[in-house]
Amino acid sequence: MAQVELIMPKMGESIMEATILKWVKNVGDTVEEDETILEIATDKVDSEVPSPVSGTILKILFGENETVEIGKAIAIIGTEGEEAEPKASPAAKVEAATASGGIASGNGLRNGMEKTQPQQQEPVPVSVGAERSGSGNRFYSPLVRTIAEKENISMDELELIEGSGLHGRVTKKDILAYVEVREEAPQLTQQPQPQAKAQPSAPSAPQPQPMAQPTTFADGNTEIIEMDRMRKLIAEHMVNSKKTSPHVTSFVEVDVTNIVNWRNKVKNLFQERHGEKITFTPVFIEAIAKAIRDFPMINISVEGTRIIRKKNINIGMAAALPSGNLIVPVIKNADHLNLLGLTKKVNDLADRARENKLKPEEIQEGTFTLTNVGTFGNVMGTPIINQPQVAIMATGAIRKKPAVVETEYGDLIAVRHMMFLSLSYDHRVVDGFLGGSFLRRVGDYLESFDYKQEI
Repeated sequence: MAQVELIMPKMGESIMEATILKWVKNVGDTVEEDETILEIATDKVDSEVPSPVSGTILKILFGENETVEIGKAIAIIGTEGEEAEPKASPAAKVEAATASGGIASGNGLRNGMEKTQPQQQEPVPVSVGAERSGSGNRFYSPLVRTIAEKENISMDELELIEGSGLHGRVTKKDILAYVEVREEAPQLTQQPQPQAKAQPSAPSAPQPQPMAQPTTFADGNTEIIEMDRMRKLIAEHMVNSKKTSPHVTSFVEVDVTNIVNWRNKVKNLFQERHGEKITFTPVFIEAIAKAIRDFPMINISVEGTRIIRKKNINIGMAAALPSGNLIVPVIKNADHLNLLGLTKKVNDLADRARENKLKPEEIQEGTFTLTNVGTFGNVMGTPIINQPQVAIMATGAIRKKPAVVETEYGDLIAVRHMMFLSLSYDHRVVDGFLGGSFLRRVGDYLESFDYKQEI
């Protein structure tokens, strides 16, 4: 029987590890090629990992909730054949080649080398031979160790944290909960060093479980809800964005009567002819893409003191998930698509976002973001920049209002469809002139929309 290693796949350029959420298949189960074997999560997206071959699961090398570096074997699949030594799956070879050919970190270099050392991964459940620290024989994932280093948690202190993972392993959730309690009670950080070895069962040991005791500090009218993984990531990104960028927000009010009337006129025919619902979002994205061409310095990012100008116009659109969380799928090269192409792309990404079926590459490489606060009936908003971008636009609710209209017979007051646009931008690199001019240009493109254009 030939053996094939199932490798932890590379889920994006900046992703160097992933956490196993659930094994769909167990040891002894048969699998077909492309059948889902397990579910994994990164800080970008949750995803399913399919089997590269048809065969039988011989070994599972990592348990649920464990974090594994990209390129490592996570299972062994037996297939029909005579080869005895494990071989990397076809998908893994491509990923390893990509990693070894790039600059990347030490993890990326190891990805390219591990193919020649399968015998080192195969005999044991890997976590036994993985990196350990401290006086005990306890495993800590790279993610947990990174968080510990960032929060100045010593190894002695880390060993006091009670883990909820496999074999008592400390998970990301455990250490984040500990950090939260640690910040609320600073005196705890003084206990581990003098007491870590002498009193390993000291009162500080059970403290990483603050959310497990809601009745201790909640009355019958209060409910304490633990953030899910995605909400924690969103919270972290939002705080980081505010720390990174000095936010400034500008506003303009736009007359979108032509757009509203055009959509009302063509929406039924558009769906009949193209099988797609036409919303306002593709029209907004089209106007933004045109304005970015006019003001390319809004399509940048910042690395230290360097400004990185992006030639591709990749526009992200914030989409609400059934859980209430947000995700931002990205329309790549939006300026290359016409209104029909944008409509199809917007609808496809929005539908798959709601079904949690987005691919990792579909939420990466955005250069500008659009969020529609009008969906919730809000007339305007001050959105937070989606790092490492430098600007994000919010579209408000479209409302009928009396407005002054210039005609050849003079100014008239008429009922018009009006909408506020708001642009939050990074004042380190985008000044008021650039931010305000760009925002006004988007408004101009929307107001000059051709009501007579054909579909």
